[in-house]
Amino acid sequence: MIKYEDAIKLITSKDNFYIELGLDRISSVLEKLGNPQDSLKFIHVAGTNGKGSVCAMLESILREAGYKTGLYTSPHIWEYTERIKINGIDIPKEKFANYTKRIIDCNIHLTEFEILTVIMFLYFKEENVDIVILETGLGGRLDATNVIKQNLCSIITQIDLDHTDILGDTKEKIANEKAGIIKQGCPVITSMGYESIKDRASELNSMFIFVYPSVQPEFINALSLKGKHQTDNLALVLTAVNYLFPDISKNIILNGLNKVKHPCRFEYIKDKNIIIDACHNPNGVQALRENLDLYYPEQKRRFVFGCLNTKDYQKMMNILFKEDDEIYLYEFDYPKACSYGELKNACPYDAKRYLFSSILTPDRLNIICGSFYMISSLDNKLFTQCIHA
Repeated sequence: MIKYEDAIKLITSKDNFYIELGLDRISSVLEKLGNPQDSLKFIHVAGTNGKGSVCAMLESILREAGYKTGLYTSPHIWEYTERIKINGIDIPKEKFANYTKRIIDCNIHLTEFEILTVIMFLYFKEENVDIVILETGLGGRLDATNVIKQNLCSIITQIDLDHTDILGDTKEKIANEKAGIIKQGCPVITSMGYESIKDRASELNSMFIFVYPSVQPEFINALSLKGKHQTDNLALVLTAVNYLFPDISKNIILNGLNKVKHPCRFEYIKDKNIIIDACHNPNGVQALRENLDLYYPEQKRRFVFGCLNTKDYQKMMNILFKEDDEIYLYEFDYPKACSYGELKNACPYDAKRYLFSSILTPDRLNIICGSFYMISSLDNKLFTQCIHA
């Protein structure tokens, strides 16, 4: 038996905290543990942007319909346990620690994400969940989640240039990596028409279901998540639900959409006039900018922005900021986080270092954005009320 705090130390040690795509290591560990993933049913979701929202919507609708749902997403905001949920409730810390011990005892070295993925498979198997909503971590073809053999369907959301050093330097190459989650004889649902996705579906006799981003207003109005870009995500979700679960009624779908919770995605704290958005690449920043212009066109803006140096942070700031914005740049404590100097040199307008939350007064619209990891480092009562709601 080990404590949760000790399990986290093991998982986040420098020996595990890195990215190394591949399925051999995790397959070997799962074999030792009885291949718990083989008896689970999955909806597998990949994409550059939108996959977290799609997963949250699907989980909420299926739970509303009476299914026992497992949800696996990343990254977390406050605790690692947030990544693994049954019926919307985080895995207990004691169970998390016990599964970590079992995995470490296999004596096969895994990365952090691989360990978390095995924990998820063990937990969902032992708790007999009905359906797992499974979000890829990075890419798809060689992502640890892709150790599964079959799924109810694959969903591929929007594709953009991100992680180009790992996934490829064109959208077509990245689409090819995402298409790796398509399984033999299992349908793929997407609004992306890349040839690599179509070819992969054809090779595996997988039905290719192309979705146009058109949704009836009543479904858009029911969705608790706001933002223009959510229409595209919602179209994918409705197609998947109607195809896989035709008996789920319209009212159940509407109720499920109304109950969706997805922290830090264009999330608004009214009394503080704060928006929190973990837009972490240029495409996400573009969506944030469009939503700000749509929903808050007249309000003056104050930004707190931080980012990883693996992202195109100069492009992100060029998209996001305007000349009359009040801009604060945040250097947070995380591997590969941008320094204040890096951000300052790349910023198109005058900016200051972010130091104190007291600047976030409601006289302007305050936007905290740029990275999940930045938001998690701002352990501040000012907006934890929103994230933990």
